[in-house]
Amino acid sequence: MTDAPANDAAEPTEDEVFEQKAVRLAKRERLLAERTDAAGGPYPVAVPVTVTIPELRARFGALEAGDETGETAGVAGRVVFSRNTGKLCFASLQAGDGSRIQAMVSLANVGEESLQAWKELVDLGDHVFVSGEVISSRRGELSIMVAEWRIAAKAVLPLPNLHTELSEESRVRSRFLDLIVRDRARATVLARAKVNQSLRRTFTERDFVEVETPMLQVQHGGASARPFTTHSNAFDTELFLRIAPELYLKRAVVGGIDRVYEINRNFRNEGADTTHSPEFAMLEAYQAYTDYNGIADLTQTLIQDAAVAVAGSTTVTWADGTEYDLGGEWDRISMYDSLSEAAGRSITPDTPLEELRALGAENEVDAPPHETHGKWVEELWEHFVKPGLTRPTFVMDFPVDTSPLVREHRSIAGVVEKWDLYVRGFELATGYSELVDPVIQRHRFTEQAKLAARGDAEAMPIDEEFLRALEHGMPPTGGMGMGIDRLLMAITGLGIRETILFPLVK
Repeated sequence: MTDAPANDAAEPTEDEVFEQKAVRLAKRERLLAERTDAAGGPYPVAVPVTVTIPELRARFGALEAGDETGETAGVAGRVVFSRNTGKLCFASLQAGDGSRIQAMVSLANVGEESLQAWKELVDLGDHVFVSGEVISSRRGELSIMVAEWRIAAKAVLPLPNLHTELSEESRVRSRFLDLIVRDRARATVLARAKVNQSLRRTFTERDFVEVETPMLQVQHGGASARPFTTHSNAFDTELFLRIAPELYLKRAVVGGIDRVYEINRNFRNEGADTTHSPEFAMLEAYQAYTDYNGIADLTQTLIQDAAVAVAGSTTVTWADGTEYDLGGEWDRISMYDSLSEAAGRSITPDTPLEELRALGAENEVDAPPHETHGKWVEELWEHFVKPGLTRPTFVMDFPVDTSPLVREHRSIAGVVEKWDLYVRGFELATGYSELVDPVIQRHRFTEQAKLAARGDAEAMPIDEEFLRALEHGMPPTGGMGMGIDRLLMAITGLGIRETILFPLVK
């Protein structure tokens, strides 16, 4: 425990915040008026930090109560707890990673004038610099016995109550406060960084090349989704925020970059819920001379390596305390076979649309927009099969009419070599044996254009430049796409708005 007790006051009202701000602004004015070259006022350019709080804790965290080190350190941190009484003041200073050290400001060490200034000028939320001997207090708290101090940055608004959980709305709207007061928020940021580092490391070990492709595109493509549109004044033309990098990454494969990937932002002008965000981070990767089975193996390795990087094991612990096993070999099931088994009747690529509609009506499954055989099969599969998936599972072999960029199955008519990976009950990744025949690809694009003409806003347009690239010859290729935000969800058990540092909110 710290020698400085927590402030358990209730959350301030708007009027109280206004009053506190006025008081703090007055302190700012005083600091400006009393500014010297040494003190630097309320917002100095720099302070003479010699060591960080985490470094001090690593070196001296095992001190016994009452120990003195004889070593002087200069540290800075945010004041998160404070007690000002008599001849000795206590404050807890917090570093950006959440680690803390206690500052002890005594009359004997700093003098009456400096002690009084501390009491009058330092508030919760301020950044302060302190310098003095590193000791362990009589209660065993690692501390700085302050010989010198100064304001490093004056906070003119108060912190929220550190002992009252912020609402989810407050957390996502004011993520800076969330990061200050909540360990989980900081841990999630660090977990995301570890995931990205792990993904890049796994790709590097397999000779993949990381590239960047355009986010502003003259036409959208690479996925079935509604795009955001904007206007370029320089080119006087309508542009689209990309919904996927796929068509550009495949151009790179055509150009000879046989193993290529990108981690970047995608934008889809669609709904937002616990698993969807209009702006999200996406990984896409393409490997020449493999297929959807090989790319499934790669995806499993990528995810398992990321889990180990964050949790130290392929068994992860979610935010609610539940353990989830991402280890071992993952199941691979057929979409049509699993649907037939769950529905109690045979459903094949030849099942008439009328029969699928009837099955949907019997089970109160809403008809998909712009009905096709494939869309009905996928809706029915989500109704009958998806809720029963518990382990990570590759769902293989999708209807041809919902997958315009995928190669037809080598032995099963009417389906394509595509899988979706389900983890925690949601789709985490998708993978293909890529369609590389430019004649068939043009036909598929033409069918998509017909859907668009009938009002399907998610249908893909014909991309002549991509077709021209295919006409120059693309090798057999396996490709995959995975949401980085969803990967964090699978590892941490959090919702998508928690895994995105600054999610879009109204």
